[in-house]
Amino acid sequence: MANSGNVPLKDYRNIGIIAHIDAGKTTTTEGILYRTGLTHKIGTVKGDDGGATTDWMEQEKERGITITSAAVTCFWKDHKINIIDTPGHIDFTAEVERSLRVLDGAVTVFDGKMGVEAQTETVWRQANKYGVPRICFVNKINQTGGDFWKSLESIRNRLSNQAFPIHIPIGFEKTINGVVDLIDMKAYTYEDFHDHELVQGEIPEDMLEKCKNARSLLVENAVEADDELMMRFLEEGEESITIDELKSALRKRVLAGDFYLVTGGDGRGVIVEKILDLVTDYLPSPLDVDAIWGVNPKTGDDISRKPDAAEPMAGLAFKIATDPFVGKLIFVRVYSGVLKAGSYILNTTTGDKERIGRIVRMHADKREDIDEIGAGDIAAVVGLKGTTTGNTLCEVAHPIALESITFPDPPVSIAVEPKSKADQEKMGIALQRLSEEDPTFRIHTDEDTGQTIMSGMGELHLDILIDRMKREFKVEANVGEPQVAFRETIKGTSEVQGKHAKQSGGRGQYGDVWVRFAPNEPGKGFEFVDEIKGGVVPQEYRPAVEKGIRETLDGGVIAGYPVVDVKATLYDGSYHDVDSSELAFSLAGSLAAREGIKQGAPILLEPVMKVEVTTPEEFMGDVIGDLNSRRGRIDAMEDLAGGAKLIKAFVPLASMFGYTNDIRSMSQGRAASTMELSQYEEVPPNVAQEIIEKRSK
Repeated sequence: MANSGNVPLKDYRNIGIIAHIDAGKTTTTEGILYRTGLTHKIGTVKGDDGGATTDWMEQEKERGITITSAAVTCFWKDHKINIIDTPGHIDFTAEVERSLRVLDGAVTVFDGKMGVEAQTETVWRQANKYGVPRICFVNKINQTGGDFWKSLESIRNRLSNQAFPIHIPIGFEKTINGVVDLIDMKAYTYEDFHDHELVQGEIPEDMLEKCKNARSLLVENAVEADDELMMRFLEEGEESITIDELKSALRKRVLAGDFYLVTGGDGRGVIVEKILDLVTDYLPSPLDVDAIWGVNPKTGDDISRKPDAAEPMAGLAFKIATDPFVGKLIFVRVYSGVLKAGSYILNTTTGDKERIGRIVRMHADKREDIDEIGAGDIAAVVGLKGTTTGNTLCEVAHPIALESITFPDPPVSIAVEPKSKADQEKMGIALQRLSEEDPTFRIHTDEDTGQTIMSGMGELHLDILIDRMKREFKVEANVGEPQVAFRETIKGTSEVQGKHAKQSGGRGQYGDVWVRFAPNEPGKGFEFVDEIKGGVVPQEYRPAVEKGIRETLDGGVIAGYPVVDVKATLYDGSYHDVDSSELAFSLAGSLAAREGIKQGAPILLEPVMKVEVTTPEEFMGDVIGDLNSRRGRIDAMEDLAGGAKLIKAFVPLASMFGYTNDIRSMSQGRAASTMELSQYEEVPPNVAQEIIEKRSK
């Protein structure tokens, strides 16, 4: 079998841990690895006295792998679990997107002191988009302010009313010492949350009534998955449903993707074992997920691949990481067939053949070389040169292109320059490596100034990349002010002539075109239409006209920003038998573009961010006033638990730099904000004028 340790495919779980920043994702992941590593004695774990659970993570860091190295594999009760770590900050939503694309199920972690936070809603929506079944873990309920029931209420109010506790915590805040499992109606307690085992016992008297009610509710909702159970439940009551039937019905409901089981505890502690049980009992195996669809790149026909080792191999490269020991690691989810070390594969995205070097599995605390990855599994591949995030890898004889992962264009840019000559070469290598790893990070050179420009999803995103350059690549760099990625477009139409005619001794140059410029649908980009009848512009010169127009639009016309969403139609022109050339027609196209944009009611566009601010009520007026002063539009306001308010607004990115610090000082550090790119909108004329004047200086 192609599965390491001969675990059958039905016992695989590919899961992600998703959450708002600081909810305790990585801690929970560490807790899981510690518990499973301990059970299987993978490597050695320091602190067997139940002390520092995360000690060996420090060793990990010394060896160069951290949890964020995408996928780690662990084993629990004969199940094999691949865990994909996902970041929580909004600037890294692309990272969450690409992880969700290859996951089968997820554990959503909530901060028990905060309940549902702004970013939790974003990752929840992303999981809905990819149809990923989830279970919910309310973390930190043993800390002051932690409250399982309030958090459950906020999940029901803000995310889904189909969320039901499967475990109920025993105790409150500091006194929490276990949970009641509503399936077998037993209490599982510990003396100290680092204990190595949970002790099974009877439910405390004072909780019995509450637990019985909660179980009845759970059974009533579970039996909806099965008509026969439903009838029996209605006729003979809850007692007629066996534990196995209840678990099977709950699993069906969870797999449907719109029903969520909720548990709570401390992600550092032994309670993590209950999360692992939920993962193995209720989340999908690769066999529970539908066959994946793609396109045959040769014929354009839709084709599918089932999670079966006998099918032709197809997989998706979903993340790239740089490892100090083995170089570039490409994490691959194999959907069908078997990917073997040493074999040749086709990258249908680039059209190139590549050879698989080594295949590496990341374990809780070591890496293991393996010969192959089977259908439904995830591992890292070494040796692929031209493969990037979102590429499809498949058998050369059976090509398939899976749906790639689309990433938005980054809206924030900064200029970076190396501090010394020695840093120059290192910076080039560092930037190339980082952009390979992160598809929302782009680099280009500004032709006017010669500066290197880094673009990313937000200030924090770029800060972290600069920090990584310093730490990982030892590059010292000077960083410029953040710049906004403005765009230009037109609102009206224009018909213009572009004529390039030069006659100076010897052969002349002659190109003459008539082009109609009109707005294109937002997001459509540039479109070139050839409407020439007969041979007024010979066929061989028309691509040169498009090239001339395209190059001019890329460089901008009114303020030097790229022109987007414009349709250019070539409809007339003339040529000269001797003097016409591709160059002459390219220049004619360029002249037409310059004039056509100027006559087409040109406007500037700017990125507008969707901003969400969570603030205590007493600072709400200040926050709203401040957003208004930044040209923001308030979209909605909601009440949150504990008297907090959620303000949703749309604000131009240009006025949001430094906002994180501003809002902290405005609210004594008690308000928090997130923002993500919403859309491009027209810049008001007075602001546009300032921008154009600045650019022309």
